[in-house]
Formats: sequence, structure tokens, C-alpha cells
Amino acid sequence: MPSIRPPFTARRGGSARRTTSPALAAVGLAATLALTATACDSGSSTASDRPSTPASQNGDDKIKIPDDIKNKLKEHGIDIDKWKNGAWKNWDRDDWLREANDFVNPIIKGLWNPDRMRGADDPDQNKGVDENDLSGDQGVTDPTPAPVAAKAVSPAYHDSVPEAGKVFFDSPEGTMVCSATVVEDPAHPGKSNLVWTAGHCVHAGKKGGWYRNIAFVPSYNSAGKTSAELQNAGRTEVAPFGVWWSDWAQTSDQWIEQGGSTGGQGASYDYAVLHVTPEKGGDGKSLEETVGAALPVDFDAPAVPKVARITATGYPAAAPFDGQKLYQCTDRPGRLSIAQADPTMYRIGCTMTGGSSGGGWVAAGSDGKPALVSNTSIGPVSAGWLAGPHLGEVAKGVYDSVSKKFAGR
Repeated sequence: MPSIRPPFTARRGGSARRTTSPALAAVGLAATLALTATACDSGSSTASDRPSTPASQNGDDKIKIPDDIKNKLKEHGIDIDKWKNGAWKNWDRDDWLREANDFVNPIIKGLWNPDRMRGADDPDQNKGVDENDLSGDQGVTDPTPAPVAAKAVSPAYHDSVPEAGKVFFDSPEGTMVCSATVVEDPAHPGKSNLVWTAGHCVHAGKKGGWYRNIAFVPSYNSAGKTSAELQNAGRTEVAPFGVWWSDWAQTSDQWIEQGGSTGGQGASYDYAVLHVTPEKGGDGKSLEETVGAALPVDFDAPAVPKVARITATGYPAAAPFDGQKLYQCTDRPGRLSIAQADPTMYRIGCTMTGGSSGGGWVAAGSDGKPALVSNTSIGPVSAGWLAGPHLGEVAKGVYDSVSKKFAGR
């Protein structure tokens, strides 16, 4: 079995300690941010912060809450005005919605301002597993791949990877960020509002519930500016195609029931699909029309030995990266088995760190054309490789369910 170095486990406040047993850790977890004044502030947009492009982000900026969301909020005793004014910060265990049908995510206009987005951390979820437990359904875990240095994507990011972006959300630990991909919607060809990411970027798993204020920003910082250059950036600089709020999210039942902070539990089912809507209303253009692209999802991708190469894309945020720039790794995948009853995962060499969770993995699909075949799920916090789930019937069920839910809208 491969030798796996122990990861760092985050403490509140950002310091870290080393665990004593060999383990794997969720990519996106090295440190946590306590809720600060910036993180807790509901935000307000100045004229320079308001997105002005594309056209779909202009027009009537009055936020209208669909009746089904209003009813859902009422069912759970949530007052929308109180929610927007800070009630969402209540993470009382008894009030934390966790079931698949409990998802609610009302828009809070201006919450995701440039400073809040820039300061978001990777989700604190150390999904460790002892190397002695790596005996998966095929009975095979291939040798640990050699690290592949992550390469910076040349700006403008939208020109080369228009489907890529960031997912922002709030958790009990503070403001968080993952990576994500615009994917096709079979119910709305050419007009998709679907986004693919990791399950642990929207739901805390067996010991928690749905995260809050989940929003997608396509082509975040498309110009590839440094953190210093973004200090006084307006909203259109960091979110050139606007902020798109998730009005529905779905992950696997396995992730909700099994996903945990240790043991790599649920990693083989660690994926999610979001349906999004623009914060600023607009002219009716879909996300796909706005960014000009969406990837197909291949649920019949070849087995690991038959995949020549996979390219993973993401915004790594843990050191030595800072989360502001887009990176990619390309490698021939190997197999990683977490549990005997679970599907074997893809694994590639890659030095991307926390924040790249949820980012799309692209390979030649069953028809030979580029398609999303996985997403970043786990890897050692010390970096070197990443692993992502093989997308099969369960993943297709999640995807189809979200597509069908909005098929008539």
C-alpha cells in the first residue's frame, strides 16, 4: 500500500496541529476562519461593486422569492426578513436543515461582495482514512502517483476554461469556497443553469446539514489579478459574469448519510448539482448563454485503465496558493479504493490544495469528446495527489433529478 503522510487538522482561528495516524484529507481543508466582521456582514453594493456585464446581470434588481421557497421557509419557521438580517448565522443543531428536501437558500443581495469573496476559506473537513482501510470494491489501489505540478491557467480564464468558476457558501466555521463547473442540462439544451461541484461543498454530511448562502461565480477573477491587485477591486472585476445563487442543490443520499470529517467516508459519492439564478435578475439569459459554454457529463466514462488522461481544474486556496487564480493538472489516472462496498475512485498526481474541491475533471467521454467525468473530492493536505468519484448511476440520478425539477420552468 502507498505510504500516506498525516495531514494537518485545522483548529479554530487558523492554527494547525498534526494528527497522529496516517490519513487522507478532503481537499479544501487546511484551516478555518472564525466569523469576522467581514465574514458576518450581510454586505452592501456600491456603484463600483455592482456587476454591469453581461447584459443578463442588468435590469430589474428587485429580488423576487419564489412561492415554493417562501413556503419552505415558513415550514421551517424561518422569517425571510430576519434571515436576510442575520438569522442565517444561527447554526443551532436543532435548526440546521439537513434532509435532502430541506434545502433553502434565499438570495441576500450584495452579501458576496469582493472582500467577502476574496477572504473565503476552503471548507474545514478533514476526511481522513487509515491506509490499512484502503481495500475497495476492486480490491485494488494503484501506487501513489508522482506529484504533478499545478499549472496556472493563462488569463483571461473565460477564454480558455469558460465553464470553470467558484462556489461560495457559509458554514459554522465562516465563509468558505470551492471550485465548480457549468454543465449541460438535458431539459434545456443550450440554456443550462446547472453547476457541478462536490457534495462537501454544499452539505456537511452525517453530522451536519445544508450550508447557506450558496452562490456560484463563473470565471472568478478572469483577468488573473494578484491578491494585492484585488484589494480594491470592484465586483465586476472578480465576478465579470455576475453572482448566481443556488435556488436548488442536490447531493447523493450516501453523502448526506455517510459523509464525515474522518475516514474518507462518503468520498465515492462526494458530488452535487446546483441549479442557479442570477442575483440581479436580468434579461432571461441562462448561465450557459451568459458564459457561452457548458460541459456534458459522462456517466459511462471508461474504467480507470482505459482513461489516458484527466485534466482537473480549480482555484486552490491553501498554501502555497491563495485562491485567487485558476490552475490545472493533467495526469493519467490510477485507482483509489476507500471502502470495499463503495465504487473505486480516480486518482491523479496534482499539487493543487484546499479550495480546488469540487473542480471539474475532464476527459474524453464515451463519444471521444471532452466531458466532465469527476470532481475533486479528497487528497492529502500536504498535496501531491487528488482523488475524485467515478460517476455512475447514483450520480446520474442526482443530475437527472435536478434537471427534471426545473424542466417546465
